[in-house]
Amino acid sequence: MADFKYKQLPQAEQDALDAAVFRRLLAHLDSNKDVQNIDLMILAGFCRNCFSKWYTAEAKERNLELDIDDARERVYGMTYQEWKENHQLPATPEQLAAFEAKQAKK
Repeated sequence: MADFKYKQLPQAEQDALDAAVFRRLLAHLDSNKDVQNIDLMILAGFCRNCFSKWYTAEAKERNLELDIDDARERVYGMTYQEWKENHQLPATPEQLAAFEAKQAKK
């Protein structure tokens, strides 16, 4: 069995790397606004809204008072309403069918 080097890092270093990768992922999503949430859900089973919910849940675990709107602004880089108005397109019939087929497999 491989001895993965990240396991040798102190927890603080692992946490710092994880946080940096999360920030990088958010930046990547931000620079690819054309990628719709439904496409992410179809392909990966999660989307920006999932990240927002996870962010809120983790804040709650740490007794931090961040609500879903705070989390969405962090993940989307703007309010959710701004995102929807400027970047969210209506789902196509093909996207909806693919999403429903993916959900049926669960």
